[in-house]
Amino acid sequence: MASSKETEMEPVASSSAKNVYKDPDDGRQRFLLELEFMQCLANPTYIHYLAQNRYFEDEAFIGYLKYLQYWQRPEYIKFIMYPHCLYFLELLQNVNFRNAMAHPGNKELAHRQQFFYWKNYRNNRLRHILPRALPEPVTEATPAAAPPPPPPPAVPSGLPAPPMGMPPAAAPSSTHSPMPYGMNPGRNEMRNVGMDRRKRKKDG
Repeated sequence: MASSKETEMEPVASSSAKNVYKDPDDGRQRFLLELEFMQCLANPTYIHYLAQNRYFEDEAFIGYLKYLQYWQRPEYIKFIMYPHCLYFLELLQNVNFRNAMAHPGNKELAHRQQFFYWKNYRNNRLRHILPRALPEPVTEATPAAAPPPPPPPAVPSGLPAPPMGMPPAAAPSSTHSPMPYGMNPGRNEMRNVGMDRRKRKKDG
């Protein structure tokens, strides 16, 4: 009996294994479609379109939104170019948000807040996230060391010795001459010489 039951169960198991769906391209097309839909969720206008067309009233569609949460895993999140879609996917898990997005005013509000986030993201990151440079410690200015005084000029050892029989040269004196500047010395003496020459001509 046991052998007959086993033979009866084998075709059932084999038939269920044959019914398992397998993507012909190993899931590439499905991956691309789900990635495209996920990134469409970054647009509040698209979410407003889904709400107005009553997609959020379909339980199968709500289950699909829960299934798409696998995109938050590290091996999938690296393919997403618009990370706001992950934030809106989390909000779409809430029924109040799904109902609110059917109103045009809420769609405009979400779109405006998204724009302000993009506009100020870089400044906010630089201001609050990046580390600031520490202030430099204030140090008292120390006076620079004075350069050493220049060496005194070399003093000549002396004038060369005069030749034999010549008196030594007198050292230059720093005292001024008693004769004032501008006087023409020997002016009277030139007059006396001229008078002597005239007398000689007369006598001769």
